[in-house]
Amino acid sequence: MRRLWGYRAAGKMYGQSNSITGPLILGGILHRAGYDVDVYEELNGRVNYKKLIPAADIFCFSIMSSNADRAYELADRIHAESHARVLMGGMHATVLPCEAALHADQVITGEGESVILDVVEGRRTEKIVEGTAYKNLDDAPLPDYSILRTPCKAANVLTTRGCPYRCTFCTTSRMFAPYRQRSIDNVMEEIRMYKRLGFKYMNFEDDNFTADKERAKDICRRMIAGHLQFKETFFFGRTDLADDPELLQLLHDAHLTRVLIGIESLNQKALDSIHKCQNITNIKCAAEACRKYKIRLIASIVLGLDEDTKADMDAAAAFAKSIGAYQLQPAVLTPYPGTPVYEKFSTEGRLLTRNWTQYDMMNVTFRPKNMTPWELQDEFFTVAMRFYDYKSCWKIARTFGPEYGFRRFGFALFARLGSHAARFLSRHVKISPYYTLRHC
Repeated sequence: MRRLWGYRAAGKMYGQSNSITGPLILGGILHRAGYDVDVYEELNGRVNYKKLIPAADIFCFSIMSSNADRAYELADRIHAESHARVLMGGMHATVLPCEAALHADQVITGEGESVILDVVEGRRTEKIVEGTAYKNLDDAPLPDYSILRTPCKAANVLTTRGCPYRCTFCTTSRMFAPYRQRSIDNVMEEIRMYKRLGFKYMNFEDDNFTADKERAKDICRRMIAGHLQFKETFFFGRTDLADDPELLQLLHDAHLTRVLIGIESLNQKALDSIHKCQNITNIKCAAEACRKYKIRLIASIVLGLDEDTKADMDAAAAFAKSIGAYQLQPAVLTPYPGTPVYEKFSTEGRLLTRNWTQYDMMNVTFRPKNMTPWELQDEFFTVAMRFYDYKSCWKIARTFGPEYGFRRFGFALFARLGSHAARFLSRHVKISPYYTLRHC
């Protein structure tokens, strides 16, 4: 899925191309040890496996649930066509290491920095190798972008690992527990490096950059004082950032002008059930604060929570427009392995598939409580189309400039093409997962 031109095009409309940091950190460790290392991100460019497979000695895959089957496919091909070793790690491999081990020579679970060199050089030979989490994140190496071979316009910075909150559908708060912070000096060293490398865009990839407000303020102050602002910096936040005007001003002045905040639901019972610790008033206040300080809000909403009805979800697009959201990110509730949601649905017999490719927050993989699987799938497209209408393209273009108006037009177009295609497949193509959803 991540290799399809449409998926890549939609990714470019959403934001600037970037690469996950894990492989760049682990690859950098091997690079500094003298190995010839190349890192590829399939989402951002084509990879010439025909050339790579006979040339490489080791392939390392960082896998999430949605790309696990792709990694397994490539691993099996590598074993069939060469004598190269295959290593796997990442969130999915950490939760289901025995499954990954069916395709890999070795699996590294958890944080792999402490063991990657020993595994590659043969000092750790067990099939499943447990990584050790850093107690002091300053000891972790910085990502090495010199080994990245696919396009990348935005540098990613992780100033923390984990999250102090434990939403029931979240994987990262469990993979990277406990919540830990890097020192601000260490963070600034990385930001200065990206300035030297010529990056114009940056993303703070922490699950919640503003969890520690005073620390976030200090980072912003030092970015401003050191002239380390980028053209645009994206970050993840929570509604409670609205409680601190000083923080909001510093975010704006440091050019942290694009934030994703999880609205998740307009139903308070649903918010409470996932331990979100917020209410509708909090959401409205956060949206107003973002508007006041010229921070563009991406509102994320989860579709399919047990407490939500169709009416709750139908209201999502109108609500997002009413609070002035710049973008809406509708996400189908996805029961990722290792989360309480997965355990609950598995115990209740509500999982419809373990085809991991469909675990991408755009496809229904479980039986919802208050509607049929197809009704929930169709709701995903309906919400997207209602928010991304063609009329709003002109408003966005006038407010933020032609580039952003074009992006909005692209979202509107893709929402409609995706909806029409899914509805056609659900009626006429029996091998399609959409057909299965409509008729299950």
